[in-house]
Amino acid sequence: MTVDPEIIRLAQDRNFAVFTVLLSSGQPMSHVMWVDADEEHVLINTEVHRAKFRAVERDPRVTVAIWELENPYRYAEVRGRVTEIVRGQVAREHIDALSRKYRGRDYDPASITSERVLLLVSPERQYARRPGSADTSPPPASR
Repeated sequence: MTVDPEIIRLAQDRNFAVFTVLLSSGQPMSHVMWVDADEEHVLINTEVHRAKFRAVERDPRVTVAIWELENPYRYAEVRGRVTEIVRGQVAREHIDALSRKYRGRDYDPASITSERVLLLVSPERQYARRPGSADTSPPPASR
């Protein structure tokens, strides 16, 4: 399955995502992350010592929710599996590209404490709330 073009747009713009994995206990664990995408995958960059990476190695099922920074009522959700883990220079270059997108500069090498990895998430189910497809105004205040 290819990634929906609206999801690619959200992921390639300067928006954030929530990356959810399943712990060995079965409990979900979520992190706000930088995100990227290509035509076939949602891309998440992390390090091998992180709990989220260990969880993905044990159970590759994940969910990625991305919201538009300027209008969080425009969002997308991808449920899928990590089908590939890219290591080495490609993962290192990718974290620099993400850092330039979000911070305007390369990633601080002193912040890297273990090997960088790029997680390729293949969608099994995806949904994008497109601009104009529904009312994207905030809900009325409750009393």
